[in-house]
Amino acid sequence: MLVRLLYVSQPVGPVTTAVTSSLLSLSSRYNKQANISGVLCQGTGLYMQVLEGERTKVNQLFGKIMADKRHEHVELLSMEDITERQFGQWSMALVHLSKDDPMVKMGHPEFDPYAASSSDAMKLIQSLIKAGVPIDKADQ
Repeated sequence: MLVRLLYVSQPVGPVTTAVTSSLLSLSSRYNKQANISGVLCQGTGLYMQVLEGERTKVNQLFGKIMADKRHEHVELLSMEDITERQFGQWSMALVHLSKDDPMVKMGHPEFDPYAASSSDAMKLIQSLIKAGVPIDKADQ
């Protein structure tokens, strides 16, 4: 059974290029082994991530994320059964959310992922990718 999980969290401490690169590299390797795909949106003080894969593997990974001391205020926005992956081409892609760029230019300055519906959060992620917001692809 394939599932898609969407969560939001806040990083603990500053998010530097080194932290982001390490996180992307580790998650890409783990996700390849576990056959998990997805996208991580990173902004100033925010992570929003979609994970897709076999239910048990995704649940295990989300449990690790919840226990990870690099995250706080981890909140599950949705988990749904799916028949097809939306982000299957990436073991993990990283979308950079600039506080000056996509949210404002795309008309989402008021977006609060903790208050938004999961449907609105997914629409935002899809619109960011479609608009070509800078994406680092761990693989293709």
